[in-house]
Amino acid sequence: MATEKKSLKPQADKPRNARTQRARRADTPRAYRSPAFAAIHEGMADLHHAGLVDATTMREFDVTCLTPVLTLSPSAIRRIRKKASISQSVFALHLNVTTGVVSKWERGEKQPRGPAAKLLTLAAKNGIAAIA
Repeated sequence: MATEKKSLKPQADKPRNARTQRARRADTPRAYRSPAFAAIHEGMADLHHAGLVDATTMREFDVTCLTPVLTLSPSAIRRIRKKASISQSVFALHLNVTTGVVSKWERGEKQPRGPAAKLLTLAAKNGIAAIA
């Protein structure tokens, strides 16, 4: 009985076109400053996908329309958690980090970076329910 080896290359019968990629990007949630910015950004994204807006202009719209990441002090991080009345371990689960990292943030030993910083900004602005 012969076994077939599976190729790691993408299959030729499944083309990767702009529509498929746009559908994948549409699944990614975005946090806009307001509903008006959301409508403007989505319209510009459609123009970009149609080739009418270049990548540089689209990056500028990303900066303008999306919620900026705040630099939060240790006391501000603690205040976000205390306002939600949750423990460090539950807070860590919402942010997809370890309890030790949350503890270090609250003591000022580390600063949140990347996706965790973005989630903390959203929680500071809209409450923990925005990320839960």
